Amino acid sequence: MSPTGIARAFETACRAELSALKPGNVHIFAAGHGMEVAQFEHAAAAAAPAVARADLTVGARIEAAVVASLAVAGCNTNLGIILLCVPLAAAAEQGQGDLRAALGAVLDTLDVADAQAAFRAIVAANPGGLGAVPDADVRVSATITLKSAMAMAAGRDSISRQYVTAFEDIFSLGVPALGDSPLARERVEAAYLAFLATFPDSHLARKFGISTAETVQAEAQAVRAQVEGLDGGRRHDLLLAFDSRLKARGLNPGTTADLTVASIFAALLARPQDAD
Repeated sequence: MSPTGIARAFETACRAELSALKPGNVHIFAAGHGMEVAQFEHAAAAAAPAVARADLTVGARIEAAVVASLAVAGCNTNLGIILLCVPLAAAAEQGQGDLRAALGAVLDTLDVADAQAAFRAIVAANPGGLGAVPDADVRVSATITLKSAMAMAAGRDSISRQYVTAFEDIFSLGVPALGDSPLARERVEAAYLAFLATFPDSHLARKFGISTAETVQAEAQAVRAQVEGLDGGRRHDLLLAFDSRLKARGLNPGTTADLTVASIFAALLARPQDAD
Protein backbone atom coordinates (compact mmCIF):
# COMPACT_ATOMS: atom_id res chain seq x y z
CA MET A 1 0.00 0.00 0.00
CA SER A 2 1.06 3.58 -0.64
CA PRO A 3 1.67 5.99 2.24
CA THR A 4 -1.52 7.79 1.27
CA GLY A 5 -3.52 4.59 1.40
CA ILE A 6 -2.03 3.57 4.74
CA ALA A 7 -2.71 6.99 6.27
CA ARG A 8 -6.30 6.86 5.00
CA ALA A 9 -6.78 3.36 6.42
CA PHE A 10 -5.43 4.47 9.79
CA GLU A 11 -7.76 7.43 10.06
CA THR A 12 -10.69 5.35 8.81
CA ALA A 13 -10.02 2.71 11.48
CA CYS A 14 -9.89 5.35 14.21
CA ARG A 15 -13.16 6.92 13.07
CA ALA A 16 -14.89 3.54 12.81
CA GLU A 17 -13.95 2.78 16.40
CA LEU A 18 -15.33 6.14 17.55
CA SER A 19 -18.59 5.44 15.71
CA ALA A 20 -19.21 2.26 17.70
CA LEU A 21 -20.73 2.08 21.17
CA LYS A 22 -17.77 0.84 23.17
CA PRO A 23 -18.74 0.64 26.85
CA GLY A 24 -16.50 2.71 29.09
CA ASN A 25 -14.73 4.59 26.32
CA VAL A 26 -15.38 7.75 24.31
CA HIS A 27 -17.66 7.32 21.27
CA ILE A 28 -20.25 9.29 19.29
CA PHE A 29 -23.06 8.22 21.63
CA ALA A 30 -21.43 9.54 24.81
CA ALA A 31 -18.34 11.42 25.89
CA GLY A 32 -16.50 10.36 29.00
CA HIS A 33 -13.60 10.84 31.38
CA GLY A 34 -13.34 14.53 30.48
CA MET A 35 -12.74 13.82 26.79
CA GLU A 36 -14.76 14.33 23.62
CA VAL A 37 -14.91 12.54 20.27
CA ALA A 38 -13.43 15.57 18.51
CA GLN A 39 -10.15 15.22 20.41
CA PHE A 40 -9.75 11.66 19.15
CA GLU A 41 -10.68 12.65 15.60
CA HIS A 42 -8.14 15.47 15.58
CA ALA A 43 -5.48 13.19 17.04
CA ALA A 44 -6.13 10.52 14.41
CA ALA A 45 -5.85 13.01 11.57
CA ALA A 46 -2.65 14.46 13.04
CA ALA A 47 -1.03 11.06 13.61
CA ALA A 48 -1.96 9.49 10.27
CA PRO A 49 0.83 11.04 8.13
CA ALA A 50 3.52 9.99 10.64
CA VAL A 51 2.12 6.47 10.94
CA ALA A 52 2.47 6.13 7.16
CA ARG A 53 5.93 7.71 6.73
CA ALA A 54 7.94 5.02 4.98
CA ASP A 55 11.14 7.07 5.32
CA LEU A 56 11.07 6.77 9.11
CA THR A 57 11.85 3.80 11.33
CA VAL A 58 9.12 2.25 13.46
CA GLY A 59 10.34 4.01 16.58
CA ALA A 60 10.63 7.37 14.86
CA ARG A 61 7.12 7.04 13.48
CA ILE A 62 5.75 6.22 16.93
CA GLU A 63 7.41 9.28 18.41
CA ALA A 64 6.35 11.59 15.58
CA ALA A 65 2.75 10.37 15.66
CA VAL A 66 2.47 10.79 19.42
CA VAL A 67 3.96 14.29 19.32
CA ALA A 68 1.55 15.30 16.54
CA SER A 69 -1.42 13.86 18.43
CA LEU A 70 -0.56 15.57 21.69
CA ALA A 71 -0.19 18.89 19.90
CA VAL A 72 -3.81 18.87 18.70
CA ALA A 73 -5.58 16.87 21.43
CA GLY A 74 -3.86 18.31 24.48
CA CYS A 75 -3.79 14.92 26.20
CA ASN A 76 -3.05 11.27 25.51
CA THR A 77 -5.76 9.89 23.24
CA ASN A 78 -3.97 7.33 21.09
CA LEU A 79 -0.58 6.13 22.40
CA GLY A 80 -1.68 2.49 22.44
CA ILE A 81 -3.25 2.81 19.01
CA ILE A 82 -0.02 4.21 17.60
CA LEU A 83 2.16 1.56 19.25
CA LEU A 84 0.03 -1.12 17.60
CA CYS A 85 -0.63 0.46 14.23
CA VAL A 86 2.85 1.65 13.27
CA PRO A 87 4.31 -1.89 12.94
CA LEU A 88 1.23 -2.89 10.92
CA ALA A 89 1.78 0.09 8.63
CA ALA A 90 5.44 -0.84 8.16
CA ALA A 91 4.40 -4.40 7.32
CA ALA A 92 1.84 -3.25 4.75
CA GLU A 93 4.59 -1.38 2.89
CA GLN A 94 6.48 -4.61 2.24
CA GLY A 95 4.16 -5.52 -0.63
CA GLN A 96 3.88 -9.15 0.48
CA GLY A 97 0.64 -11.08 0.34
CA ASP A 98 0.74 -12.19 3.98
CA LEU A 99 0.42 -9.16 6.25
CA ARG A 100 1.18 -11.09 9.42
CA ALA A 101 4.31 -12.69 7.98
CA ALA A 102 5.56 -9.26 6.95
CA LEU A 103 4.68 -7.96 10.41
CA GLY A 104 6.79 -10.67 12.03
CA ALA A 105 9.76 -9.59 9.95
CA VAL A 106 9.23 -5.95 10.94
CA LEU A 107 9.08 -6.81 14.64
CA ASP A 108 12.26 -8.88 14.39
CA THR A 109 14.20 -5.93 12.94
CA LEU A 110 13.32 -3.46 15.72
CA ASP A 111 16.46 -2.14 17.41
CA VAL A 112 17.60 -0.09 20.39
CA ALA A 113 17.00 3.19 18.56
CA ASP A 114 13.38 2.12 18.02
CA ALA A 115 13.08 1.47 21.75
CA GLN A 116 14.62 4.84 22.64
CA ALA A 117 12.16 6.70 20.39
CA ALA A 118 9.18 4.68 21.64
CA PHE A 119 10.21 5.28 25.26
CA ARG A 120 10.32 9.04 24.62
CA ALA A 121 6.85 8.83 23.10
CA ILE A 122 5.46 6.91 26.08
CA VAL A 123 6.91 9.41 28.55
CA ALA A 124 5.48 12.31 26.53
CA ALA A 125 2.02 10.72 26.44
CA ASN A 126 2.21 9.80 30.14
CA PRO A 127 -0.49 7.11 30.07
CA GLY A 128 -2.53 6.44 33.19
CA GLY A 129 -0.88 4.08 35.63
CA LEU A 130 2.59 4.43 34.10
CA GLY A 131 5.19 3.23 36.58
CA ALA A 132 8.84 2.35 36.73
CA VAL A 133 9.80 -1.14 35.56
CA PRO A 134 13.17 -2.65 36.49
CA ASP A 135 15.56 -3.06 33.51
CA ALA A 136 13.11 -1.40 31.06
CA ASP A 137 12.04 1.88 32.63
CA VAL A 138 10.78 4.12 29.83
CA ARG A 139 12.05 7.18 31.69
CA VAL A 140 15.68 6.23 31.03
CA SER A 141 17.42 5.64 27.72
CA ALA A 142 16.79 2.16 26.34
CA THR A 143 19.63 -0.33 26.17
CA ILE A 144 17.65 -3.20 24.62
CA THR A 145 15.57 -3.53 21.46
CA LEU A 146 11.95 -2.47 21.39
CA LYS A 147 10.77 -6.06 20.98
CA SER A 148 12.91 -7.13 23.96
CA ALA A 149 11.49 -4.32 26.07
CA MET A 150 7.97 -5.33 25.11
CA ALA A 151 8.74 -8.94 26.01
CA MET A 152 9.55 -7.85 29.56
CA ALA A 153 6.06 -6.35 29.93
CA ALA A 154 4.14 -8.91 27.87
CA GLY A 155 2.84 -10.78 30.91
CA ARG A 156 0.99 -7.76 32.24
CA ASP A 157 0.30 -5.61 29.19
CA SER A 158 -1.78 -6.63 26.16
CA ILE A 159 -0.10 -4.18 23.78
CA SER A 160 3.36 -5.41 24.71
CA ARG A 161 2.15 -8.99 24.22
CA GLN A 162 1.33 -8.25 20.59
CA TYR A 163 4.95 -7.40 19.86
CA VAL A 164 6.18 -10.82 20.97
CA THR A 165 3.35 -12.88 19.45
CA ALA A 166 3.21 -11.24 16.01
CA PHE A 167 -0.10 -9.67 17.08
CA GLU A 168 -1.74 -13.01 17.88
CA ASP A 169 -4.74 -11.46 19.63
CA ILE A 170 -5.35 -9.05 16.77
CA PHE A 171 -5.32 -11.74 14.10
CA SER A 172 -6.97 -14.58 16.03
CA LEU A 173 -9.65 -12.62 17.89
CA GLY A 174 -10.12 -9.05 16.69
CA VAL A 175 -9.98 -9.47 12.92
CA PRO A 176 -12.22 -12.59 12.90
CA ALA A 177 -14.78 -10.76 15.06
CA LEU A 178 -14.94 -8.00 12.44
CA GLY A 179 -15.75 -10.52 9.72
CA ASP A 180 -16.29 -9.24 6.21
CA SER A 181 -17.52 -5.84 7.39
CA PRO A 182 -14.70 -4.29 9.45
CA LEU A 183 -16.27 -0.84 9.39
CA ALA A 184 -19.78 -1.89 10.38
CA ARG A 185 -20.75 -0.55 13.80
CA GLU A 186 -22.06 -3.85 15.17
CA ARG A 187 -18.94 -5.72 14.01
CA VAL A 188 -16.68 -3.17 15.68
CA GLU A 189 -18.71 -3.50 18.87
CA ALA A 190 -18.44 -7.28 18.62
CA ALA A 191 -14.65 -7.07 18.34
CA TYR A 192 -14.49 -4.70 21.31
CA LEU A 193 -16.63 -6.98 23.48
CA ALA A 194 -14.60 -10.00 22.40
CA PHE A 195 -11.41 -8.38 23.70
CA LEU A 196 -13.00 -7.03 26.88
CA ALA A 197 -14.59 -10.39 27.72
CA THR A 198 -11.45 -12.39 26.97
CA PHE A 199 -8.71 -10.38 28.71
CA PRO A 200 -8.53 -8.15 31.79
CA ASP A 201 -7.97 -4.69 30.31
CA SER A 202 -4.34 -3.64 30.82
CA HIS A 203 -5.18 0.03 31.29
CA LEU A 204 -7.65 -0.78 34.04
CA ALA A 205 -5.18 -3.15 35.67
CA ARG A 206 -2.47 -0.46 35.74
CA LYS A 207 -4.73 2.24 37.15
CA PHE A 208 -7.05 0.30 39.44
CA GLY A 209 -5.52 -3.12 39.96
CA ILE A 210 -6.05 -6.53 38.41
CA SER A 211 -9.11 -7.27 40.56
CA THR A 212 -11.00 -4.33 39.04
CA ALA A 213 -9.92 -5.34 35.55
CA GLU A 214 -11.15 -8.88 36.11
CA THR A 215 -14.47 -7.59 37.48
CA VAL A 216 -15.01 -5.56 34.31
CA GLN A 217 -14.03 -8.59 32.24
CA ALA A 218 -16.75 -10.65 33.97
CA GLU A 219 -19.29 -7.89 33.42
CA ALA A 220 -18.33 -7.79 29.74
CA GLN A 221 -18.85 -11.54 29.47
CA ALA A 222 -22.39 -11.15 30.82
CA VAL A 223 -23.23 -8.23 28.53
CA ARG A 224 -21.75 -9.99 25.53
CA ALA A 225 -24.03 -12.94 26.18
CA GLN A 226 -27.02 -10.61 26.57
CA VAL A 227 -26.52 -8.83 23.25
CA GLU A 228 -25.69 -11.95 21.27
CA GLY A 229 -28.11 -12.15 18.37
CA LEU A 230 -29.74 -8.80 19.16
CA ASP A 231 -29.80 -5.77 16.92
CA GLY A 232 -31.48 -2.39 16.97
CA GLY A 233 -32.73 -0.56 20.03
CA ARG A 234 -32.54 -3.31 22.63
CA ARG A 235 -28.88 -4.02 21.83
CA HIS A 236 -28.05 -0.32 21.88
CA ASP A 237 -29.77 0.14 25.25
CA LEU A 238 -27.88 -2.74 26.86
CA LEU A 239 -24.53 -1.46 25.64
CA LEU A 240 -25.31 2.10 26.65
CA ALA A 241 -26.36 0.98 30.13
CA PHE A 242 -23.03 -0.90 30.52
CA ASP A 243 -21.25 2.20 29.23
CA SER A 244 -22.95 4.35 31.86
CA ARG A 245 -22.12 1.91 34.66
CA LEU A 246 -18.44 1.89 33.79
CA LYS A 247 -18.19 5.67 33.39
CA ALA A 248 -20.00 6.24 36.68
CA ARG A 249 -17.14 4.31 38.31
CA GLY A 250 -14.50 6.17 36.31
CA LEU A 251 -13.47 3.02 34.44
CA ASN A 252 -12.23 3.27 30.86
CA PRO A 253 -10.96 0.05 29.24
CA GLY A 254 -8.53 1.95 27.03
CA THR A 255 -6.35 -0.96 25.97
CA THR A 256 -9.42 -2.79 24.68
CA ALA A 257 -10.23 0.22 22.49
CA ASP A 258 -6.62 0.28 21.21
CA LEU A 259 -6.77 -3.41 20.26
CA THR A 260 -10.05 -2.78 18.48
CA VAL A 261 -8.62 0.03 16.35
CA ALA A 262 -5.59 -2.09 15.48
CA SER A 263 -7.87 -4.95 14.42
CA ILE A 264 -9.84 -2.66 12.11
CA PHE A 265 -6.59 -1.26 10.70
CA ALA A 266 -5.20 -4.75 10.09
CA ALA A 267 -8.41 -5.79 8.34
CA LEU A 268 -8.28 -2.70 6.12
CA LEU A 269 -4.62 -3.24 5.25
CA ALA A 270 -5.47 -6.78 4.18
CA ARG A 271 -8.39 -5.44 2.09
CA PRO A 272 -7.41 -1.91 0.95
CA GLN A 273 -10.67 -1.38 -0.91
CA ASP A 274 -12.52 -1.30 2.44
CA ALA A 275 -10.62 1.82 3.52
CA ASP A 276 -12.17 3.97 0.80
